[in-house]
Amino acid sequence: MERQELETFLTLAEELHFGRTAERLVLSQARVSQTVKKLERKIGAPLFERTSRVVRMSPLGRQLYEDLAPLHRQMDAAVARAKDAARGVDGELHVGFLGSGAGTLTGPVLAAFRARCPGVEVRMRETQFHDPLGALRGGEVDLLFTCLPVQEPDLAVGPVVINEPRVLAVPLGHPLAGRTSVSLEELAGETFFGVVNGAPGYWWDFHVPPRTPSGREIRRGQAVASFQELMTLVATGQGISPVVASVEKYYARPGVVFVPLRDVPSADVALIHRTGGLSARAEAFVRAVRDTVAANGGPAPY
Repeated sequence: MERQELETFLTLAEELHFGRTAERLVLSQARVSQTVKKLERKIGAPLFERTSRVVRMSPLGRQLYEDLAPLHRQMDAAVARAKDAARGVDGELHVGFLGSGAGTLTGPVLAAFRARCPGVEVRMRETQFHDPLGALRGGEVDLLFTCLPVQEPDLAVGPVVINEPRVLAVPLGHPLAGRTSVSLEELAGETFFGVVNGAPGYWWDFHVPPRTPSGREIRRGQAVASFQELMTLVATGQGISPVVASVEKYYARPGVVFVPLRDVPSADVALIHRTGGLSARAEAFVRAVRDTVAANGGPAPY
């Protein structure tokens, strides 16, 4: 398999969209399609099932992806480690973050890492919950601070940095806005929000439950892509939503009230990385995070 065929296949398997695959690889959609067809001729069977509206992996394509993806990540990690060894731990480290990142520990983590690795420039990039893991999977970031749960075979969960209570975001004037706390069980009949695109279903269900603890349905209305969009829709009365407590600090806006939720588990934020090995820079950053959390006495409240 040629390198371009490998990278095109793996990227299309992750995106399941020819346009996004072409953008990531800086190719034309026609070139992506031609490369996939050429590879399918080599294999002798379709790797993808295409319709005018969706692209899915065939069972054979899924098997090939599961076999090749770990090897590809290991190869990239081996090359990165060789580069690190040749020039020392320096260069750039790309760190993604969802929401508030490591919260109050972000500054101490970066200070600890820079003291240990002054030759490394850390570049931070915000992710959104419409695709919370895509930047990490796509190699756009090396590490990612994001909300758990993350249950993906190609991703590893590192140190937990924040433990956050959950609150309910409601518009000013909503019947629940004046409450000192509210139970999830009381929210049957209210409207929550769906999520756009690629967030794992189990991840969104944890943060925005589709049912009360007793099993009563909570309706989902418009799908959203970011915290800013979510807050705008809440403020304009389009629905209400459970959020982590730090949203009140970092994303608050006039017209939205936050009420503590009583019967939902707290949410953890952890440092996530791809399986298959880390570069020396990334390993040093993970150690800085772990040491900072330990020096703080454990995960920060938020």
